[in-house]
Amino acid sequence: MAISKSQQAISCLGAFIGLSFTAWFCHSVLGESSLWLIAPMGASAVLLFAVPSSPLAQPWSILGGCIISALVGVSCARWFGHSGWVAGLAGGLAIGMMFALRCLHPPGGAVALSAVLAGEPIARLGYHFVVFPVAINAAAMLLTALLFNNLLQRRYPHRANDHHNPHKTTDALPRDRVGFTPDDLDAVLSARGELLDIARDDLEEILRQTEERAYRRRFGEIRCVDIMSGDVVSVSPQTSVGTALEMLREHRLHVLPVVNQRKQLQGMLSLHDALMATNSEDECERFMQRNVLTCKAEWPVSYLLESLGSSTEHRMPVLGEDKLLLGIVTQTDLVAALYRTALESQA
Repeated sequence: MAISKSQQAISCLGAFIGLSFTAWFCHSVLGESSLWLIAPMGASAVLLFAVPSSPLAQPWSILGGCIISALVGVSCARWFGHSGWVAGLAGGLAIGMMFALRCLHPPGGAVALSAVLAGEPIARLGYHFVVFPVAINAAAMLLTALLFNNLLQRRYPHRANDHHNPHKTTDALPRDRVGFTPDDLDAVLSARGELLDIARDDLEEILRQTEERAYRRRFGEIRCVDIMSGDVVSVSPQTSVGTALEMLREHRLHVLPVVNQRKQLQGMLSLHDALMATNSEDECERFMQRNVLTCKAEWPVSYLLESLGSSTEHRMPVLGEDKLLLGIVTQTDLVAALYRTALESQA
């Protein structure tokens, strides 16, 4: 598995903190005389801290999976006893219930077996076992995972990426109109009919990045600086909106970069932004967009395929060191470069 050393270390640290906190908290609440930590939490720690993006590691999975499996295990033990076949029955029923309620969590199977085979201490607890310690253990582990993963900027709970059309129309994104489509992926997954331990949107993103890498290998590496327009018409933050509108009309542009005296990018002023001003003497700085999507000169144009193809932006400033504006690259520049590359590949 291609996992960086830093991520491996973070996973180990997270599991240590999660299990330690859970043990301390539950011991404090339940006391020395009660069962305060169950072994399946070790398996939960692997999921929550080593693979937090897994569908099996999400909040409803750990809470629902553990609690439901405990209910199944205790019920089977009370109705049928504590033999091996009862343990097998509890495990199978627990999996079935987790599937039905969409909370599959592998340690849940171990929880069900523990309720049947762990002996007199758990048998004596009966249905109290579901709450003390199972529910408390699961909640403490989940709380730790939420805090730990988000503090380290890991996306947890896992949220699907938003691939909706930014123009709010029913058309698919430009990148989805060629190659494989989301419908193709859904059809393949449906035909397989198997549970994959990866979120669907993560799988789609991996496939698209693989396509992008294959494209770069096939057609070579073209950089943003190779296709950008270097003679850029720009304004300063203190330029009046009236002057900016005249420049937009004169050069037939829809947007102007706003740069300071050192030619460092400060923002972008669009025609729509300029028309919002009620006084033509107002300065561009008041109406420009400060959060601007940019690229570096040495970046491959494959970066633009995603950025310009899946957003409302149709052009992107190309920056050098210290935010120095080097040029502008547009969708037209990108299409021309791809067309030229395709012609050369057929020659």
